[in-house]
Amino acid sequence: MFYSIRGVLTHMEPGITVIECGGVGFKCLTSLSTQRAMPKLGEAATLFTSLNVREDALDLFGFATRAEQNCFRLLTAISGVGPKAALAVLSELTPEQVALAAAAGDSKAFTRASGVGPKLAQRIVLELKDKAGKLAAAQENLAPGVSAAVSVSASSGAAEAVSALTVLGYTPSEAAAAVGKLDSSLPVEELIRLSLRSMMQKN
Repeated sequence: MFYSIRGVLTHMEPGITVIECGGVGFKCLTSLSTQRAMPKLGEAATLFTSLNVREDALDLFGFATRAEQNCFRLLTAISGVGPKAALAVLSELTPEQVALAAAAGDSKAFTRASGVGPKLAQRIVLELKDKAGKLAAAQENLAPGVSAAVSVSASSGAAEAVSALTVLGYTPSEAAAAVGKLDSSLPVEELIRLSLRSMMQKN
């Protein structure tokens, strides 16, 4: 329903950011990462949003970047991961770190988030990796050799970045094309961040 909100930042408290737009103050539930990216009170601000509808409430979640917005949606699609847990994860990990941890099978990274125990962390990793695996298999069926070409031609860091991007929902060919335009000697997290930025600009 709401994709984004742009207006004046009028209020912030832990977990809550208020953007006034057209005389209406929109209360957005936000991660600590998003709050750290916000300007000073009284300045113009933009939040990408996701509306969560419950029987007793409508909760609007806000994110400083589209990458964080997309990551939130991926996390909340996992069984047992509610909006509160997803925000807790994104308060501790950037979307790039979420992708890297899932691709590497590092469930311990997710336990740093408040309310995320070892079992839930393992489920997050398994479901995100499973989604990436299905995407890769589908891509291989549509264009045989694409996945193999990516793994052979890319450096280990670039291949890791491609794998992490598929965890975030991109096809292997989309991820490989984006990573392939970058300097493969860059750190993996930087490769993911720059690739996400370039792919978001196309959408």
